[in-house]
Amino acid sequence: MSSRYSPPEETTLGSLVRPAGARSSTRRGSPSSTHASALGSGFLGLGVAIIAALQSMLGIALFMLRAGDYPSLLPIVGAWLLLMVTFLGLTITISATGERLPDWLYGVFLASLAGVVWLDFVAIAPLGDVGRYATASVSAGFVLLIIVTLRARWEVLVAAGALGVAFIAAIVTTTPLTPVTIPAQLVTVALAVGPGITGVLLVSGFERMLKRELDRVLVQSTVTAPRLAVGMLASEELARLDLDAEELLEAVASGEAPLPLPPSFAARASTLATELRLHLIEGRRETWLFHAVSESDHLGRRVTVSDSATLAGLLDDVQRDSLLAALWLLSADPQGVSPSRAISITLGPLDPERSTIGQQLLIPIAIEVTGLKRNRVDSGVWEALDRVGRYSDNTVNGALRIDLDCAVDNPVDAARPS
Repeated sequence: MSSRYSPPEETTLGSLVRPAGARSSTRRGSPSSTHASALGSGFLGLGVAIIAALQSMLGIALFMLRAGDYPSLLPIVGAWLLLMVTFLGLTITISATGERLPDWLYGVFLASLAGVVWLDFVAIAPLGDVGRYATASVSAGFVLLIIVTLRARWEVLVAAGALGVAFIAAIVTTTPLTPVTIPAQLVTVALAVGPGITGVLLVSGFERMLKRELDRVLVQSTVTAPRLAVGMLASEELARLDLDAEELLEAVASGEAPLPLPPSFAARASTLATELRLHLIEGRRETWLFHAVSESDHLGRRVTVSDSATLAGLLDDVQRDSLLAALWLLSADPQGVSPSRAISITLGPLDPERSTIGQQLLIPIAIEVTGLKRNRVDSGVWEALDRVGRYSDNTVNGALRIDLDCAVDNPVDAARPS
């Protein structure tokens, strides 16, 4: 059993369980297809709404301090009133509809923000300094934060980009650009566009972290599995086969399928028997480590397992959990995993001269990591490996190699009658 695993898109029979490339959207969720609160991002939405409200209060204070400079207060007051109505109306509507933002409401929201920006620019155009007097239009950029957890990332980025273009056009047409005025213009454009971009990056990072943790929780269930067992996807396939078998037997019992079976029913029964036999064969060579790697989006892209003797199944729960934790830490990098990062783990073969120590069996485990320097290894890796067994490390051809001697209970002794 030596191959490079990727997230399985097939059953053990080779049939597709879902369209290729659709696994992430169906099991993990995505911003464009999954309810925002499904990944807990609704809490982020509440936080950014508070930030938008605080900034709006600051903008109102700045407007009131400079109210005497405006030739006409009607447009700017209208801009602030429209912004407040938009902010409060959208917040109440989202809360009432369960944190959802349909397309029509999104369009109304963008149109309202466009009206706020236009009224603000009309009010400050005679003053000849957009960077100094822009208030409601800047707050409109912060109000965009409300939708970062409710709409696709590209939609928020497009809205923020359009706001930036509007500011640049207003500055170029109404504000004399001099060394004195340019800094204020740049800061104002950054304040208007920055919140939307920052919000998208924040939500993207949060969802990426949460999906990885969810993936690890799912994989963690393999730690307590029997030595040889089917995985989650195979369990789904077995449930389907069980239903098909029950339907076939029900057809025979009710007389719908007379005996001897017609060709169509006979072919169906033969297919079910073949699939069940294949599952039985698969279940005799797949260990918990096989399923932990193959069914993980994160580990499946980076880890290769070689365990032809199914020795991984002999590890106890503590050793399994520690080995899995070490693989996660080796494959993760706070600064981003290198594209060349690859991990190969080999269990066995057993050495006849030193395969037993007392009543225990000694399993050699070799972990080879490319694209990772020795001094970049997280200290938690060594702590986890210490619970697996005695280890030593060295560098071979630029790759980090870790050799472990893992002591496990001898299955031969366990099978003997007491």
